Amino acid sequence: MADHVATITFTRPEKLNAFRAESMRQFIAALDRVDADDDVRAVVVTGEGRAFCAGADISGGAQAFQPVPAKAGSPAKTPRDGGGILALRIYASTKPVIGAINGAAVGMGATMTLPMDVRVASVDARFGFVFTRRGIIPEGCSSWFLPRVVGIGTASEWMLTGRVVDANTALAAGLVRSLHDPVDLLPAAYELAREIADHAAPVSAAMTRQLLWRMLAVEDPMTAHLAESRGLASRSRSADAKEGVESFLAKRPAEFPDSVSSGYVDMFDED
Repeated sequence: MADHVATITFTRPEKLNAFRAESMRQFIAALDRVDADDDVRAVVVTGEGRAFCAGADISGGAQAFQPVPAKAGSPAKTPRDGGGILALRIYASTKPVIGAINGAAVGMGATMTLPMDVRVASVDARFGFVFTRRGIIPEGCSSWFLPRVVGIGTASEWMLTGRVVDANTALAAGLVRSLHDPVDLLPAAYELAREIADHAAPVSAAMTRQLLWRMLAVEDPMTAHLAESRGLASRSRSADAKEGVESFLAKRPAEFPDSVSSGYVDMFDED
């Protein structure tokens, strides 16, 4: 970690960073660690080598697609899709997550980027929601996330055809925020991460990313009003708010004292 920014890197370049069950466990464990570390204010996720992530490791056959069986004694009846478990963990993160897509992002490698807050990509990046071409259906909660990121028409076309799209197509559709030469990709991701880390109150950033994601699914702005009101009732009286105003008036950088581990407020409880 440097400058309050943690980096998570997929390190199976000889397999194009294809995901196994162990890869998912390691990724989730890394997210747990950064969420628990109040010194981390943003996370960059990238891949080693020429791919971001080629999806599930199917070298052993189609069983790689099978959902995770419910644990003994679990009340759950339906086996859980591993990609969905991972996507929901990223969605629940209390730290902003930036995807630095350095190459091919296919299948699970594409769906895991959707709940990340911002995606920047190499000009060499490619994205493929290829599930229909593998005889399965979308996973990773992508049937929820992708239409919200690129719109239902584009999401339908990409998922029904299963075609792989290039970086320029992804940029035009809004899947990625910007394209960069490979050597400039990580510096661009870190520049954005440091802007968050240097200027945003960590608790406010954590609560804001949850507001933005959750409000995508509600039908009435009143729901947003109530959630924001609950959050503001706490944040407006916080030491961070005092520091935010004082630093602005003094024309100096803010030094926010509150931590996510102790200052985060659940805004989504019913009144």
